[in-house]
Amino acid sequence: MTLATSLFLRGASVAVMVGGLLGCSMLPAAGPGDGAIDGGAATSVRSAEPVALKYALVDIGSDILDYLTDPGPGSLRGSFGVGRGPSPSLQIGVGDAIQVSIFESSSGGLFVPNDAGARPGNFVTLPQQTVDKAGSIAVPYAGQVKVVGRTLADVQREIEQKLSNRAIEPQAVVALVSQNSNEVTVVGDVGASKKLTLNAGGDRILDVIAKASGIVHPGYETYVTLQRRGKRATVYFNSLIEKPSENIYAVPGDTIYVYREQRAFLAFGATGLSGQFKFEQERVNLSDAVGKAGGLMDDRADPGQVFVYRAEDRAALEKMKVDLTPFDVAQKKIPTVYRTNFRDPSSFFAAQKFPIRDGDIVYVSNADQIEVMKFITFVTGVTGGAAKVGTDAVSVRHSVKTLSK
Repeated sequence: MTLATSLFLRGASVAVMVGGLLGCSMLPAAGPGDGAIDGGAATSVRSAEPVALKYALVDIGSDILDYLTDPGPGSLRGSFGVGRGPSPSLQIGVGDAIQVSIFESSSGGLFVPNDAGARPGNFVTLPQQTVDKAGSIAVPYAGQVKVVGRTLADVQREIEQKLSNRAIEPQAVVALVSQNSNEVTVVGDVGASKKLTLNAGGDRILDVIAKASGIVHPGYETYVTLQRRGKRATVYFNSLIEKPSENIYAVPGDTIYVYREQRAFLAFGATGLSGQFKFEQERVNLSDAVGKAGGLMDDRADPGQVFVYRAEDRAALEKMKVDLTPFDVAQKKIPTVYRTNFRDPSSFFAAQKFPIRDGDIVYVSNADQIEVMKFITFVTGVTGGAAKVGTDAVSVRHSVKTLSK
């Protein structure tokens, strides 16, 4: 085989290889192509629609920023009420220790004998009693009095009524010696997990957490879950401070669970860094997020195509006047893609006011010419190798001629 023939065959092989690679779209990539994945599947389920999941696309502008407040994981006031107004009245419960004193207007009555002139007052104090499982206490000549779930004033009035026909103008005073049923439990990431007794004047959630020696992690990554009568709700710890209406009164039997959960967002695409990024502060806006992710790569990114993916509240999108007719009316969370154009100088001001939420995805698209550059770089590498083969062959032929002289 002549050298010319060899070079021709090598060049033809390179051409065929390039053509084959281009036909298979085998440009550099981070993983297998869709054809390889699709062809290797034992079975597949294909969507009847071109897009399996519908989403809304919203451009970020000053007209939508007011509707982007973070609703948070839940609401204590919305779930349980008891936000403002007076504290709830404390009620007697099983296990409480109660003492009853009964006064009569004069001696010689039911409880105060005639010879009680030397007494400091016309009253008698009954022995201390513990509320039994039936929820009652015993009062002489009044019988069993149901006290569980009632206030002290209610019990006093009932005792006076039951004794009114037998004692001389009776007046009852009911006192709580100890209130074992008036307790709440605080557990989790607090200084000291414990059971706490509520004050008669009422304790709010922050008061109870303070009695448990406070939180042990930063407020912006601390959550508070309140469980009450089989129902539960969770809020950010800082919401209890920023929104006083969320700092509701605790009631006996409450369980308050304080825990840490670091909020984070994901960044992909033409950013300096890709991955998961922790908030590390109370609020993170879009500018912060792009900065944490290393900014936009000036050799890859399209500044006009910066996106934020999230599940947005339907009510918020309705306020933005987004057309939601393609979505089911019962769907409360709408997949939403927000887009900004960093080619516009004013968009940076909007980005500073656009809040990033836990679980958001920030994606920066490649510029259109990047895909073209990938192809050119690949082809240049292949043809450069072929050119090197030809150069080497010419060099060998020249050396052979020199030796044969």
